Amino acid sequence: MQNCTCFNLRKATRAVTQLFDEALKPCGLFATQFTLLAAISSRENVAITELSKALVMDRTTLTRNLKPLQKLGWVEVLQGEDKRTKTLSLTRSGKNVLKKAMIHWKKVQRQVVKTLGNSNWEVLLDNLSSTVKKLNPY
Repeated sequence: MQNCTCFNLRKATRAVTQLFDEALKPCGLFATQFTLLAAISSRENVAITELSKALVMDRTTLTRNLKPLQKLGWVEVLQGEDKRTKTLSLTRSGKNVLKKAMIHWKKVQRQVVKTLGNSNWEVLLDNLSSTVKKLNPY
């Protein structure tokens, strides 16, 4: 297990996720939910399929993770250009919670960069981005 890529990436991801979950707790968000809100916010009326590809996430997993955000009134699913397409958009309430959460996110993000060191952090992001490009079939 010590040299298993998946094991080590998941362990690192859990450590980072725990930091962000704790930081976002005052907003009632988990890191995964924050990521979805931010991703939807960065694309106006994004198609579910397009978002799932951008996040390298199975469409059914994305849909399941969106359900609590819809119930909270933060995300709305709209009819796309054709009847087969569904698009996502943040509601006013969703934009407000994201704006509040962003303050907490920035704080923990700065903490992570400071702890890792800016050059190590940049190398990490480059390596992660490269890994996704090389291994993602889409």
